[in-house]
Parts: sequence; structure tokens; C-alpha cells
Amino acid sequence: MSINFPATATNLEESTNPSAGSKGFASFCTPRQFQQLESIMVPMRVASGGFLFWEGDEADNLYYIRSGRVKLRKSTEEGKEIILTILQSGDLICENVSGLSLLQYGFTAEVTDAAEIGVISRYALEALMQHNGELALSFMHWMALSHRVTQSKFRDLLLFGKPGALASTLIRLSNSYGVMEAYGIRIDMKLTHSELADFIGATRESVNRMLNEFKEKGILDFRYGKIIIRQLKALQDICQCPSCPGCSKEICRI
Repeated sequence: MSINFPATATNLEESTNPSAGSKGFASFCTPRQFQQLESIMVPMRVASGGFLFWEGDEADNLYYIRSGRVKLRKSTEEGKEIILTILQSGDLICENVSGLSLLQYGFTAEVTDAAEIGVISRYALEALMQHNGELALSFMHWMALSHRVTQSKFRDLLLFGKPGALASTLIRLSNSYGVMEAYGIRIDMKLTHSELADFIGATRESVNRMLNEFKEKGILDFRYGKIIIRQLKALQDICQCPSCPGCSKEICRI
């Protein structure tokens, strides 16, 4: 797992765009292909706290995020919530493209920041792909990257314990939402300890303890309810980030 931010925030010429770590779906398409996809999008606005769909709903649509943020979360049989990811402008929400067969959503999509969405009918997309093999190939490339992101998350969650999983999550958050400041990398999103715990399948108490340990070691700080990463290299060492083969900022994202 690699990252392009320096270990300390000394290079203020780095991009401060929160979405700089996001490789949006449009980057996989030619302008003409994306224009064709936009032609079948139905615009929709959703206020913060609204839902695009619930886990178990019939997966008839895909959702392109034009603006705002959407949290994908899944419930376990015991009733515990797990946050899968938080998506932003340029991201596409899709249960499955392969075959476009009838499916149910395996997660819930909750809008956390008021969003403008392009809704894509599964049936309209299928018809478009039948006449545009290059667009179908672009979807395959995007899906391949999405699978690599998921696989890299599993690696970090399973191999390095809860501290490694938390360190990995913080690195990924900084890639997706990090803003360079003179005092460190500010994660431009307010997250509760419970939400961080839901990313890694831990309790709020254990995450609170680990965050306090990171702060005592000077790895993290907190300002105005947001996390500041002061020693990125220390987080990388915890989850053995430098040893992650073939990883890039596009894969090392939340």
C-alpha cells in the first residue's frame, strides 16, 4: 500500500483537493463514452440523511455521484453495522455489472452530505452496452480496480490486527479526503469514534484507546473535530504499508 503524501506536511504545493485520491469512473471512459452514459442518467437530489436504497432492495439502478458524499454500510446478522466505504463526487455505486442479472443490493447507501445523483437504469445500461463494446470494456476496467481496492482492504483488516486496520483506514482516509496543512494532513471529514470502529469491526472503546495511544506518540492530533495525521510514516509502519506490492493511491483509498 503506497501513498503520495510526505511523512510530514512540509510540501504545501501538494494538491489540497479532498478528492485528489479518488479515481472517478469518468477517468475510465473516453469523453464520448461518458457523454453516452450521461444521456441515460436521470438527475436526482438527495438531502443529507436520505437514502438511495436499503440492503435487500432490488438492484435495478446504478448511481453516479455528481456531488456530495454517500456512505455504504452493511448489517451483520447480529445487528452490527459495518461501514464499507464513503464515496464522493465522481464515484459510481453499482452492485454488479457482470451479466447485469437480477440482484438485490448487499448494502445500504446513505447520503451523508447533500448529493446530486445521476440514476442509471440497469436495463438502459444493458441496452447501451450491447451497442457499445468499448463502454462495456471501460466498465470491466473500473470493476477490476474496485475489486483490487476491496482486496487490499481485506489484507489490512486481517493481517495486522486492530491497530494495523485502524492505521490502514486512516491512511486511506487521508488519500481520499486528506488536505495538506502546515501542521499535518487534515482528514476533511468529521468522523466519530463509533464510525471509525465500524470501518474495522472493532468497538468504540478500543478505537478510542488506540487513537489516544497514537496521539500520545505524536502520530495524530485533533482539531475542530477532525483528525490530523502528523506522522504518516508511523502509520505506514504499523500496517507494513511500504511492503504492499503494486499498490497505488487509486487503490489505497477508503
